[in-house]
Amino acid sequence: MTDRAGPLPPRPIRSLEAILLGLFLACWAVLVLAWLNIAHLSGNAPVSLYRFFSFASALGWTTGTIYIQRGRKLAEPDRRLLRWVYYLGPQGIVYLLRALAPLAERRLAPLVPLWALGVYTVFFLVPVLVRRMMGMDRGDRG
Repeated sequence: MTDRAGPLPPRPIRSLEAILLGLFLACWAVLVLAWLNIAHLSGNAPVSLYRFFSFASALGWTTGTIYIQRGRKLAEPDRRLLRWVYYLGPQGIVYLLRALAPLAERRLAPLVPLWALGVYTVFFLVPVLVRRMMGMDRGDRG
């Protein structure tokens, strides 16, 4: 028995986050294998830069919105843990998609992953900052 009164506080890592974290870690693991020249990914998915940056922005917006929805009832330390899952994890998908591009295209534009990080970050922060500016982080729900 516990001495607590009332319902238990929500956990930061729930079933959705566990599934997504597995996907994100798998993407990062494949990237590490590619960087070590164990897995050869070049040329498996020729994606244009327009579609690549569109994917990075859409993924950033989506994960930012999911982070806000999933973290709204959590305490600040738990929300911080969830932020790392939703901010760093999906970038593995973006970098994996770029690693699948043909080698010649990657050599012509070597800074594309850095720009994709910026695009993803901006679109991830939009829902976070909108929520903060509207006062929703302080418990003013209405």
